[in-house]
Amino acid sequence: MKTEGRNAVLELLKTDKTVDKILLERGAQGVLGKIFAEARKKNIRVQFVERAALDRESPQKRHQGVIAFTTDFVYSDLYELTGGDESLIVLCDGIEDVHNLGSILRVAECAGADGVVIPNAKGASVTEAVVRISAGAAEHIKVAKVPSLNHAIDELKKLGYWVYALEAGGELIYSERLTGKIVLVVGGEDSGVKRLTREKCDKTLSIPLFGKVNSLNASVALGIAVYEVVRARTGA
Repeated sequence: MKTEGRNAVLELLKTDKTVDKILLERGAQGVLGKIFAEARKKNIRVQFVERAALDRESPQKRHQGVIAFTTDFVYSDLYELTGGDESLIVLCDGIEDVHNLGSILRVAECAGADGVVIPNAKGASVTEAVVRISAGAAEHIKVAKVPSLNHAIDELKKLGYWVYALEAGGELIYSERLTGKIVLVVGGEDSGVKRLTREKCDKTLSIPLFGKVNSLNASVALGIAVYEVVRARTGA
């Protein structure tokens, strides 16, 4: 698996994951020089190459002068995500766009979530593109890949989680005190949270819209919701 981009590779080097090698653009300075120094500390093999070699490894050519090679992304078990009395888990119901999934991982990690749950089928997986778009967050947050989201909801409920669907037509999110063990369910780009999944949830919460567009991007909606959780927990 490849991790591309300066920030993503720097974040990767902060973890315990095994990095097989790093390709660095010849003449590395600044942030690239910092990456080289960190790699040397961890005895990671670094190859200095021309930009053309990096371009060949990066179809989108967004490597920013550095590509790290690791083993494939390792998913967590659902129960590894469960935490204490103030645990927060994000569940993705049909997020198919890699940019949205990468952004969701970044938002969830920044807000201190314990993990993100994605389905085995009908959704994006954690690919090299997702890792890059997450700006390194994928290296720090646990991701569970499950056969059935609805079964996962049932299991989390047994552990005391309160499950909220983020969807139009629900109660105003600002009226709910989001404390305790919480699961936030964010739906796909076009379909939103599926009906059967929504029926499994304890409550549907909505974000008010005042413009002419009738929906928010999934990662933007999640960002608003997770920071409502943060606000409730910090007493802000």
